[in-house]
Amino acid sequence: MDPYIKLAKDTIKEYLATGKIIEPSQDLPRDMLEKQAGVFVCFKNKNELRGCIGTFMPTQENIAEEIINSTISAAIEDYRFIPVGTHELDNLKISIDILSQPEKVFDKDVEKLNPKIDGILVKSLDGFASGLLLPNLEGVDTVDEQLAIVCQKAGIDPLTEKIVVYKFTVTRHEEK
Repeated sequence: MDPYIKLAKDTIKEYLATGKIIEPSQDLPRDMLEKQAGVFVCFKNKNELRGCIGTFMPTQENIAEEIINSTISAAIEDYRFIPVGTHELDNLKISIDILSQPEKVFDKDVEKLNPKIDGILVKSLDGFASGLLLPNLEGVDTVDEQLAIVCQKAGIDPLTEKIVVYKFTVTRHEEK
């Protein structure tokens, strides 16, 4: 099993059973223990989104700890859903996205973005509102769709507010 997925599965099982947060095993791949990155963990139950939370920049010591924290957050803190229950564990499918460093996209280059490859982060110029959309999402086929969704998520009106767009790519680990 993919070690990224296994870590998330072990995390959620332990947390839901005991309320305890696991420590990353030193047997994990070196990248997980030595590198930092933003991480998003998403759960689906019968192909329906069940929780998805993460960070676009690292907040923890390493990727393994980002996965552990985002797994718990996606399971119990995603405001769009009731917390995941132990009865759902057998039906949950997990995906983990490891994000690259965001790069500013200049206005002339926004239309060159590819929603299948590039995730986007949008910030209002006043700095108070921001939103993120992962790449390669079902039903999101154009940059305009991507921008509309991410601005709506952020509560930004792109017709009246100036925005800054950042792009990033992901390395996706999916449970089949």
